[in-house]
Amino acid sequence: MAALRVPVGPEDHIQGDADAPVTLVEYGDYECPHCGRAYAIIKLVQKHFGKRLRFVFRNFPLNETHPHAESAAETAEFAGTHRKFWEMHDLLFENQDQLGGSLYLEGATDLGLDGHALLKALETREYEARVRADFSGGVRSGVNGTPTFFINSKRHDAPFDYEDLVAAVDAELARHARVAGA
Repeated sequence: MAALRVPVGPEDHIQGDADAPVTLVEYGDYECPHCGRAYAIIKLVQKHFGKRLRFVFRNFPLNETHPHAESAAETAEFAGTHRKFWEMHDLLFENQDQLGGSLYLEGATDLGLDGHALLKALETREYEARVRADFSGGVRSGVNGTPTFFINSKRHDAPFDYEDLVAAVDAELARHARVAGA
């Protein structure tokens, strides 16, 4: 089983309690239809587990098949520097069929961000290195498609439907409880 090679750290985009016993990491692509389906599932899984789960999203744009994946990831990173990563992340997934400059600009404006600064950042590829760092970490961890999930640093190779993810997180919670009780 593949392991997460780049530990979760302060540079990651994290939702949830820092002390949660289970961390779910997703390597995703904003244009990937499977990631779009996973987006809604992850929201339900987060709601189900509450403070017992923390969620991390990392960029893994598959540029050869998804022409807007890189620019979408860079747009999310731009928003992240203004503490609006998750809002932009959600907007991109919820409007996956409209990815491109006009959506990015509209999203930035709706989030109170400087649209001109975003366009300049995309033009100069200001956030390319950040996106590439996520991608490289994914490759080192054995990611070769999207979405790919890791649960407490172990790759989740089962399906990513709601039931399978809940079962996998439950199993990790039970393992954590046994270790803590030992």
